[in-house]
Amino acid sequence: MIEVLRAGALTTVQDQGRPGFAHLGVPRSGALDPAALRLANRLVGNPETAAGLEITLTGCDLRFGRAACVALTGAEAEVRIDRQPPGHRPADVGRPGDLGRPLSLTAGAVLRIGPARAGLRTWLAVSGGLDVPPVLGSRATDTLSGLGPPPLRDGDRLPLGPPVGHPAPVDVTVTPPVPDELRLTLHLGPRHDWFTPAALDLLLGTAYTVSPVSNRVGARLAGAALPRAVTGELPSEGLVLGAVQVPADGQPLIFLADHPTTGGYPVVGVVDDVTPLAQARPGTTVRFHGPQR
Repeated sequence: MIEVLRAGALTTVQDQGRPGFAHLGVPRSGALDPAALRLANRLVGNPETAAGLEITLTGCDLRFGRAACVALTGAEAEVRIDRQPPGHRPADVGRPGDLGRPLSLTAGAVLRIGPARAGLRTWLAVSGGLDVPPVLGSRATDTLSGLGPPPLRDGDRLPLGPPVGHPAPVDVTVTPPVPDELRLTLHLGPRHDWFTPAALDLLLGTAYTVSPVSNRVGARLAGAALPRAVTGELPSEGLVLGAVQVPADGQPLIFLADHPTTGGYPVVGVVDDVTPLAQARPGTTVRFHGPQR
């Protein structure tokens, strides 16, 4: 078992998600950066589909009930491994750990993951994976529908599966820097004709920033409002990962892993890769480019 000593702002169990159930109203969910979790799993000898943790912004503290190998990828953060009993001052105990490499923990060790210095999310893999019950073939937490385990709370205990492989023989992997500005490729449709030509010029020619109310469901953007050419209402239509929906206030919303499968506001376009938004803090600049009209 892993005991959660400090859950942090939002720490969830994630894997590669549950694709193929949109017709039942179930989105893919899963890690917001699937490649980062796959890498962490490879580093500890897990299958790439094993469940790990997605840790948001403030870090978390975990006590391990057995010896384990762990690996962290994603946002840069201070990592310490405390081998001493509780009650010791942090300055007197523990050793630093690195992101992007396998780390060995003894039984009873406490893994302390600090706040993200850059970026927003860190992914943790543990040898054997997190053995929480799967739902529709996945152990991922879907924060919108409530499928999968709930977000972690202090005092929770997470079961571990048996290790099946050996840690990867690497010293360190390279973590790409987090950019201050994201350039996202946008493909128009299916309702871009509901917006004026001026709206499309604004969408492609001006900068937006990531709003503080963004989450795993979607990245809300703040910037120039997009005027509509058609003011009527739409019946609910299907939504996909990366769909750029425009609510009544005219501010674009990019749907992420826990997005709903239907929605009634017009979708002006679809972003072909939302992975960069996994590390986009509030205030990050976003620019769209790519479509021809």
